[in-house]
Amino acid sequence: MKAKKGILYGLGVGPGDPELITLKAARVLNVADVVFAAASTKNSYSLALSIAKPHIPDLTPVRMLTFPMTHDKEEKKTAWQAHANTIIEELTQGKKVAFITLGDAMTYSTYGYILKYVQEIAPHFPIVSIPGITSYQAAAACLNTPLVEGEDSLMLISGANGGDRLRECSPKPEAAVFLKAYRNVTDITAAIEETGVYEATVGISNCGHTDQKVIWDIGKLCDQQPDYWTLILAKRKKVHGTPES
Repeated sequence: MKAKKGILYGLGVGPGDPELITLKAARVLNVADVVFAAASTKNSYSLALSIAKPHIPDLTPVRMLTFPMTHDKEEKKTAWQAHANTIIEELTQGKKVAFITLGDAMTYSTYGYILKYVQEIAPHFPIVSIPGITSYQAAAACLNTPLVEGEDSLMLISGANGGDRLRECSPKPEAAVFLKAYRNVTDITAAIEETGVYEATVGISNCGHTDQKVIWDIGKLCDQQPDYWTLILAKRKKVHGTPES
């Protein structure tokens, strides 16, 4: 009998609302032999796992992969490679392996690094990446306002290093979204104001969660410690309606 070949599934499980996980991701979780999720070395909590949990059978093993919160590139590379090898061990046994990640599997995702190293180390294993709804898509829906219309452009920016990417961009896009904005809201806010083109700027934290907050005056974000799951949306045009609470 021919040995069963393992397969890796990368699953985006959405921004936080359990109802925003896709049917395809839910189906794969139901048949996976093992599920992997990422966590910080500081704790074992995984928001992605809390979203996916209802779709994982009780007897399916769930394994946490801890990643160091560091700027040391070599330390991070060592962790990525080690975790990729852990996953490859399961694939070698012919298992269906699911790696879950918040939002979309291909947008600022932990899975993207896992994917890279699995492809480099063991390119013979099949991989299926399943997209998910992003936090900024959920935020636009919450605000009842389109991100872009007609010939508009959208710029998606990591706010991890502040607002310089927007400062460098010319011409400015009709809409800009800063993800990972929690550390640098003051500089991001300054960069948006410096452009002089954005009429509406809104901050949203924990979008899709029970403790979701919409901050219409993002200056208030500068006066407090923003939540980790904070994004900022800037648009040339006013938002269309009152956000859903």
